[in-house]
Amino acid sequence: MVEKNIPLNPIAESELLFVDETTVSLHPPLRRCWMKRGQRKLIPAPGTPQHLHVFGAYTWRNARVTYTIAQRKNSDTFITFIEHLLEEYPRQHLILVMDNASYHHSKTVQAALTLFQDRLLVIWLPKYSPFLNPIERFWLHFKQLSVANRLHRSLDELEQTVTQVMADQNTFDHPNRLRLLDKFRLMA
Repeated sequence: MVEKNIPLNPIAESELLFVDETTVSLHPPLRRCWMKRGQRKLIPAPGTPQHLHVFGAYTWRNARVTYTIAQRKNSDTFITFIEHLLEEYPRQHLILVMDNASYHHSKTVQAALTLFQDRLLVIWLPKYSPFLNPIERFWLHFKQLSVANRLHRSLDELEQTVTQVMADQNTFDHPNRLRLLDKFRLMA
């Protein structure tokens, strides 16, 4: 299901961005890992759950991820992220492919999208279909590198790790970089 805004200028340069958000916590997700036979790997966890929310936009063309980190995940922080995208891509029209999170459809966000409609085209994914959004595969990779089986002692330390993993992703020849297009064969 596609909801259309006012059509973008077909002559202007456009950028296709897959938008989503994820949450990272001081409680590490446990993933597969090597252990000596008969011994369990123990990962200490802090008492109170503390989170950071990462808003991201994956561009298919060059595997770059534009992101912001926030303490809360709501309409205001999402609008801040949209404004950040418009600053990062000052001359391009942006085509945003997004899911149907409740705050994406709030009155505040809808007003902001209307305000930026000369530069934004939003394509809404069908409800309950995260498998259609390529950034979901990136989030798996991102969490494996940044939080899986690792204890961060503070939110500042967690934020530094998030920033480093994103910097690695946006470095063209970094070995930990995930390029989804490399998984597909180009055909003429």
